[in-house]
Amino acid sequence: MTSPGTSVFDRLERLLPFVTKPIQYVGGEVNAVTKPWDSVAVHWALMYPDAYEVGAPNQGVQILYEVLNERDDALAERTYAVWPDLEALMRESGVPQFTVDAHRPVGDFDVLGLSFSTELGYTNMLTALDLAGIPLSAAERDETHPLVVAGGHAAFNPEPIADFLDVAVLGDGEEAVLLITDIVREWKAAGRPGGRGGLLVELARTGSLYVPQFYDVDYLPDGRIQRVAPNRPEAPWRVSKHTLMDLDEWPYPRNPLVPLAETVHERMSVEIFRGCTRGCRFCQAGMITRPVRERSITGIADIVENGLEKTGYEEVGLLSLSSADHSEIADVAKNLADRYEESQVSLSLPSTRVDAFNVDLANELSRNGRRSGLTFAPEGGSERMRKVINKQVTEEDLIRTVTTAYAGGWRQVKLYFMCGLPTETDEDVLQIASLAREVIKAGREVSGRKDIRCTVSIGGFVPKPHTPFQWAAQLDHEATDARLRALKEAIRNDREFGRSIGMRYHDGRPGIVEGILSRGDRRVGGVILQAWRDGARFDGWSEHFSFDRWMAAADAVLADQPVDVDWYTTRERDRTEVLPWEHLDSGLDIEWLWDDWQDALAEIPVDDCRWSPCSDCGVCDQMGTEIQIGPTGVVTLPMPVLPPSPVLAGREG
Repeated sequence: MTSPGTSVFDRLERLLPFVTKPIQYVGGEVNAVTKPWDSVAVHWALMYPDAYEVGAPNQGVQILYEVLNERDDALAERTYAVWPDLEALMRESGVPQFTVDAHRPVGDFDVLGLSFSTELGYTNMLTALDLAGIPLSAAERDETHPLVVAGGHAAFNPEPIADFLDVAVLGDGEEAVLLITDIVREWKAAGRPGGRGGLLVELARTGSLYVPQFYDVDYLPDGRIQRVAPNRPEAPWRVSKHTLMDLDEWPYPRNPLVPLAETVHERMSVEIFRGCTRGCRFCQAGMITRPVRERSITGIADIVENGLEKTGYEEVGLLSLSSADHSEIADVAKNLADRYEESQVSLSLPSTRVDAFNVDLANELSRNGRRSGLTFAPEGGSERMRKVINKQVTEEDLIRTVTTAYAGGWRQVKLYFMCGLPTETDEDVLQIASLAREVIKAGREVSGRKDIRCTVSIGGFVPKPHTPFQWAAQLDHEATDARLRALKEAIRNDREFGRSIGMRYHDGRPGIVEGILSRGDRRVGGVILQAWRDGARFDGWSEHFSFDRWMAAADAVLADQPVDVDWYTTRERDRTEVLPWEHLDSGLDIEWLWDDWQDALAEIPVDDCRWSPCSDCGVCDQMGTEIQIGPTGVVTLPMPVLPPSPVLAGREG
């Protein structure tokens, strides 16, 4: 027997020569934190349920890691999904799921917090629980097991994994993890009254922490939900989301992690605002993160300056759901470019809205860096489809924008679209080829060059909870694949422009599995468990994903139920149906969502409430929040004193 919190690295180290990329399990990153186990009252293990290379740069986990470790009474360490080669060796050798910071067993912690940005990480959660020795069923755990808490966008419908969770957190996590820490600390200090059940009661009393065990789901004979109701008085009928106001008061990350292993993003990132009110009807992230809350220019600059000093990175990513929509983005970009003009630091935006792009902004972003390709997201191939999804961008807008870019010296443009949107026809998808053709044509004309390139990247549409499309039927994977094949053929047959147009897409099958998980209810939990037992791991990775495995699991588990895969995916819901997540309050009024769904079918747009009258979505009224945007009155930032260039210093010597 070993004391809690004892490192397992000596046992793990023997396995590392036999696995791929062993460095991802070693830890020791710049700015990583380890604390003595017995120096704190509450121990958190934070997990992004994917491989280290994807999870390590995740901004949300990094922020919570810092917020918790700043407390004297808490520590937080990180754990990630282990690849199947190491999983097999860990099972053979009895090595448990571990953290990368101090290589402590995850089962020793008080809380295991998981951040789900996609539902395809659910099976990785089960692997981690099993390796940690934590019962998969929440009902089988006692006070010796960690509290299993889920957050992130997928937590807005945690019903498919309700049997595996103790708690789900809706919305922003910074204040929520501090609240949970306080409750766990006080419960432990009081001698763990009521055991695990007593702790869950205290968490449920908050009204903002969802405890699935405290709710019963009744079903109608046809498979629809009759009602979701609390089964104890401490549980509220509706659980509300957390919304963090005034981002300048939360200037994280203060000490960004610098991974030793290669990751998907090698940059220092700063979130310049949170939330989006553009109203794209397919976009769950935009809907559930309302209202818009901007970070000030000075707040952004302070995080950038501190982050560069602490990390040594030479690229700064200005992150948000639509970064060019920051009300002072031009001043932000110019001031940061001015600050770091004499350095190697470059700025980047993850993507740019067609109607927010201008050459001045793009030039500021590329002033100290290479002029790489630009990414725009029209989403819908035809103008009609863009009205349906409330993406208020015309073909003329797009051509004018890309013409400006090509005239400014860019040679490569990437356009992102979706296939399978509500009311979509084959012709709507084929218009993507026509649009790409016009983009190349305009680029050649304005630049006088033939090396103009356009890549169309296409993802399958999956309806998401808490959006106007939550009632929509999902396109089956056969129809999705047929439309994409027709589009590929149309591009290939274009002799004049086809060779200048690239096409990237995924087949429709992963989207069907994501569709089951995103709009599923508690009956889907059995499907997840069966698929995991059959070997499902890393379902977001094409080389590990098996559609047949998931369909076999669904057929077996749902055989005696009045529901099946099509019932969860390709079936349209009506207004009277109780949706699995209706007791979880995102702030959005369900009547407003339904009306917006009807407007979508009628191709009626809705304006952005940042710049137009309130559309009564309900968020600000119900959540007690408000839109926070500029102007801040700050036009020029103070210039920091930069260290001299090593080359110049050498010359002076």
